This record gives sequence, structure tokens and C-alpha cells, in this order.
Amino acid sequence: MDHAQKARELFLSGCSCSQAVFAAFADDFGIDHDTALRLASSFGGGMGGMRETCGAVSGMLMAAGMKWGYSEVGNLDVKTAHYARTRKLIDSFKAEHTTIVCRELLAHLGTLKKDPSARTAEYYKVRPCVMFVETAARLLDEMDAHDA
Repeated sequence: MDHAQKARELFLSGCSCSQAVFAAFADDFGIDHDTALRLASSFGGGMGGMRETCGAVSGMLMAAGMKWGYSEVGNLDVKTAHYARTRKLIDSFKAEHTTIVCRELLAHLGTLKKDPSARTAEYYKVRPCVMFVETAARLLDEMDAHDA
């Protein structure tokens, strides 16, 4: 199963957008599923329901950090290269969805509450979040295949 499909299934099973993307890659990093879910749990709903940066984007960037991130904090070249990769992922997401801001991605839903909603058939019917989750995971795989 590819990462986009895995992220989709995780989201549809009740994971938040950030959890679905990050946990789809957990095995690649040697991180157990529970730890991946915990690490990504604060970023759903645009960071704790604040509707800021899309959780799928946050999960994507967390996974990018695990894949290509740096630990040599004094190495400016490595940091610069990683920031460029991060911007490329964000720009690619924006190219497909125009923004990375949760409230803008979900503007058609009107006023959004900050607390999580029950995952019902109606929830999945009106929310495009599964598409954002799939995009984020696919973009990581595309970068892995072509640029990293």
C-alpha cells in the first residue's frame, strides 16, 4: 500500500489529518504507531482546532523532518537545504489547493468550531480533508522519488 492510501485509510478510521499523514510514514522511521499518533496529535484541526496551518501539511512537514531533517544545528548549508525542501513541499501543496491554512481550505463549511467533530458519514461527506491528507502523503513520496 502506498503512503497516500495508508494516510487516507488512517484518516477514515478516525485519525486527525496530521496523525494520518505522519503515521502513514511511521514504519519508515522505525516509530511505532502509538508514538506517531501522539507526536502528531496536537496539529489536527489546524493546530489544536485553531484552524491555522492545515494538519495534513503539519504531518507532512513532520515526516519530512524525519526523512531529511538535520541534527547538525550549526551547519547552515544543511539547514538551508532543508528549509528549501520544506518550502518546495508547501509550494506544491499550495499549487494544488491554493493555501495551507485550514480555515481557508474549509471556508465552504462556514464557521468552524475548535473542538473536534464526531466522525460520522455526514462529516466525511462534506469535508475535503481526506483529499488534503492524500496530497500531503503523495507529495512526500514524489519528493522522495525525485529530489531527496
